[in-house]
Amino acid sequence: MGDAVVERRSGSVPVQYHQFDIKDEAGPVGPELGWGEAGFVVVMDGVIVVVTGVHTGSVEVEVALYEAEPGVGDGVWEEVVEISACSVSGDLQVRGMMDDLDEELPVLAFRGAGEYRLRVHARGREDGGDLDEGYLVQVWPAPVRAVAVPRQESPGTARALR
Repeated sequence: MGDAVVERRSGSVPVQYHQFDIKDEAGPVGPELGWGEAGFVVVMDGVIVVVTGVHTGSVEVEVALYEAEPGVGDGVWEEVVEISACSVSGDLQVRGMMDDLDEELPVLAFRGAGEYRLRVHARGREDGGDLDEGYLVQVWPAPVRAVAVPRQESPGTARALR
């Protein structure tokens, strides 16, 4: 496991309609992935959608970039999903669905265009707006692999939104 962090930064991400996005404006990041196939993460129209408990507002998101696969985050994370993403332009980023971030988070495709693995952690989604709702996105260069759901303690919100 490659626990050496290349960069780590967190910030407030705007949420609308229970979601924020991870996308590359130049093209799709991966094949479609429907509701329930990967917990609280969906891929629609080539965009990775992270389904939140908050309907409208903001959530805290931490981005951590690694050269190699890190260990899964500690026990504060109730849900964890791993997904592969391809960045066409090298500009794969966490973005609000309709609003820009006040402060930019690191570009996820930190080694340029290519394939990456994203491990998205969530906590507090079931509280639907509790101040403790937060996310950690770990990213490292890796070839495409199947979706994995290493931890899923509270699947109710994603199911209720379908």
